[in-house]
Amino acid sequence: MLSPLADLTRRKAARSARTSSWDQRGRNQDYWTTPAHSSRVLADLEGPGQITHIWMTQFCRRTLGPGLIDPLEADTVAPVMEIHNALGVNWEEPDPDYYRKVLIRITWDDEDEPAVLVPLGDFFGVGHCMPNSYQSALFTVSAKPEESLLFGGSAALNCWAPMPFGKRARIELVNENDLPIQQYFYIDYELFPEPLPEDTLYFHARWNRSNPCNGWAPDIQTNSPEVNIADVTGEDNYVILDTEGTGHYVGCNLSVHHRQGSWWGEGNDMIWIDDDFLPDGTTSWPPSLHGTGTEDYFNHAWGMQKNAYLYHGAILHEADVPGYSVNYRFHVTDPVRFEERIRVSVEHGHGNHLSDDWASTAYWYQALPSPRASVLPLEQRLPVRPADAPAPAPASRAGAVAEEIAQMRERYRARFERHMEHLAERTRLRGERSLRESEANTEQAAKVRHRYNERSRG
Repeated sequence: MLSPLADLTRRKAARSARTSSWDQRGRNQDYWTTPAHSSRVLADLEGPGQITHIWMTQFCRRTLGPGLIDPLEADTVAPVMEIHNALGVNWEEPDPDYYRKVLIRITWDDEDEPAVLVPLGDFFGVGHCMPNSYQSALFTVSAKPEESLLFGGSAALNCWAPMPFGKRARIELVNENDLPIQQYFYIDYELFPEPLPEDTLYFHARWNRSNPCNGWAPDIQTNSPEVNIADVTGEDNYVILDTEGTGHYVGCNLSVHHRQGSWWGEGNDMIWIDDDFLPDGTTSWPPSLHGTGTEDYFNHAWGMQKNAYLYHGAILHEADVPGYSVNYRFHVTDPVRFEERIRVSVEHGHGNHLSDDWASTAYWYQALPSPRASVLPLEQRLPVRPADAPAPAPASRAGAVAEEIAQMRERYRARFERHMEHLAERTRLRGERSLRESEANTEQAAKVRHRYNERSRG
């Protein structure tokens, strides 16, 4: 097995390039705006080639009151929304759910179905819309301490999973939110002079969620004798991946919101492959891969530990935010190979007795064509958040001050209305510029491809 560093010692016939959100006017507004309920093409590349790295960071904020800075006057500068609300200059908050309201969609070689269709946060390991810094072989997240473990907190997102493409690669951001999203990104790639080898497999990712899982005893405590039933079918397991084709499964992340207040693990992992699926539509027992507990599948033991290693670890631990966890397992050196079909599943609690909220992103490589892609509607993707206490109602006043208060309220309403009109206009202008820059990026990528073709032939 070759080390990833071994490639650095050999010459390779390839041309490096990048598409990004850089301000093509030469200014410092290096992010794109994708308005509400719209999409943006981040990259449209001609193959053959391979995406080697994706970096992203973004913000999506809701305006709560009129700011003192006119949005149109701030149109050409870097984000000024970082100013703390306590200064009275602006009043905004991050949309706590935007990591699941925005999707990343990747399509290879003009396929009818995308190979990747996943909520933006979950693709990189931001479960429950709560970023937390972690490091692994395929993905990393880097978040400032004040942004960590907050619903909708900002973070830097990285992916190093190699993504080859034969004819074309198309990466899109799909914003299903009622708010615009501001997106910074790099997409680094290589172009090849020759077609990809015939045995090339293509990167895929899918997202799934059960909220709640269909537990038969969520009212009985985990690890009590009464939940220790015999499960010799796995038919009610939570399914991480079920796909047909030829390839190998390379891992997942799993976000769990545990409702019982005890322990959400103990469920066995079960993976059926190829001839485990019988002609009559049933599955053989036991499956080709049968594990000993959810914590064991993620390579922990005696619960989950607060660590993040190359191939397994905890992104979010229950000790960080009670009831919430995010863990990952990457089969980089031990991929699970299949020739016809694979089903990756886990019991939600031993014998599937718990009714927790489970969401997962599965990653795998397979030969084209890509399987049918779908994702739950937005309302069914939103994370479970603790309910906020209701805001107190304004207290009434009498006398002369009551008249002044009424005037001030009307002044505030009018200023807020004017502020939101200018904010909408700024979003429109930025969205139009981002669309032009997206088209320019596609043209530039085509020029790079053409020049490389000419040089390779010469």
